Amino acid sequence: MRGFRSLTIPLLLVTALSACSVSATPGGSTAASGQKSDGPVTIGFSQATQQSPFYVQLREGAEAAAKKAGGTLYFADAGGDVTKQNNDIQDLITRQVDVLLVNPVDPQGVQPGIAAAKAAGVPVVTVDRPVPEGAAAHVGRDNKAMGALVGKRLSEVLGDKGGTVIEIRGDTGGAVARDRSAGFHEAVAGNPKIKIVEGPYADYVRSKAVTAMQDLLQVHPDVAAVYAHNDDMALGALQVLKENGKDKVLVAGVDGLMEAVKQIPSGQYVATALNDPISLGTKAVETVLKVQRGEHVEPSVDAGTALIDTDNAAQYAGTGEFAQAGK
Repeated sequence: MRGFRSLTIPLLLVTALSACSVSATPGGSTAASGQKSDGPVTIGFSQATQQSPFYVQLREGAEAAAKKAGGTLYFADAGGDVTKQNNDIQDLITRQVDVLLVNPVDPQGVQPGIAAAKAAGVPVVTVDRPVPEGAAAHVGRDNKAMGALVGKRLSEVLGDKGGTVIEIRGDTGGAVARDRSAGFHEAVAGNPKIKIVEGPYADYVRSKAVTAMQDLLQVHPDVAAVYAHNDDMALGALQVLKENGKDKVLVAGVDGLMEAVKQIPSGQYVATALNDPISLGTKAVETVLKVQRGEHVEPSVDAGTALIDTDNAAQYAGTGEFAQAGK
């Protein structure tokens, strides 16, 4: 994880702001909208949701990086509502932020907010989920590669016997869900014995995945494996499988959630793909700072990933909520 050189400035107190639930992390003072400032940068971070451990950690990584850089980060949680997110973005613009960091609820639906930022002269950097247009840069990981890594490993473990694989998907229309699905499907395509059953969208939430898995298990009692678009949902599926005595059904996910990583040595949880949200939040703020300074930034910044399976799970095990990059 890359840090930033600290700047010696007074710290602002953490405050709660406005009806849009915007809050600020300690750092510097606010600069005028659309203007480069020689002082501390002010970042507006509009996030899709906080209803997942990944997104909670993504926020914490961004806040810590902004604070270390001596900047102020104003945060707004859209709660999965794209209308609220557009309103949040407008509110952040009125707070005269230097740069906007956006984790979109819906890449298409957030376009009014992106357009408003452009009109105000506020550059936008997206994180985790890209938008079709309007962003100076996107910071994320190759979700198709993540799905492919996990799919290849699961296919190897299932072997010639193959079987039915239930896929529990993320969010409807989301680029992350689309790519994690596409990578997985391509990776297992070489094993003709594998049949994929596309399950419902559970919005990356464990409780929704539990409900989905309970229903799916009734229809597909012969399931051989479950692949979920994140570890939180995969763990929900694992819970249901264990409750129903399905200890031989394999499970795989994405994100490197530590709870999942620690399940891997037991054998039923086959693999996950590294997606450290702390380092992603740090990389996002690093990119935001470059944009604010007018430096050259690539349109797409890849934070990198890796497969975590029985060969290296012990190496990634730790006390954090997610496996850390660079292990």
